[in-house]
Amino acid sequence: MMNVLTLEHFATRVNDTFISANDGNAAFILKEVCPLQSATIEGMLRAPFSLLFHHSSPILFNQKIFMLQHDALGEVGIFLVPVARDGQGFLYQAVFN
Repeated sequence: MMNVLTLEHFATRVNDTFISANDGNAAFILKEVCPLQSATIEGMLRAPFSLLFHHSSPILFNQKIFMLQHDALGEVGIFLVPVARDGQGFLYQAVFN
C-alpha cells in the first residue's frame, strides 16, 4: 500500500474499476480526476486533488473509508462521500489536501 497518494496515481485510471471487498464487492468506477487550486505551503507532500467515483446501485453507502482494490494500484483506503445521485446510481467524491 502506498503512503501518500497523488493525482498521478489516478490520472490514467479514469473509467477503471475499484472494488470494495468489504462492501459485497461493490464496484466503484473512477469518473474524474481533478487538481484543486490551493496556495503552495512549504512542506506539502502533494498537490491537492479530488476524485469522483460512480457506483451503479440504488443503495446509498454512507461516507467512510473504503478499502478499494485496483489491479495496478493494489489496495488503497479512500474516504468517499456521497455527493449526487443520477439515474444509474450514486456519485462519491474523495478530496486529498
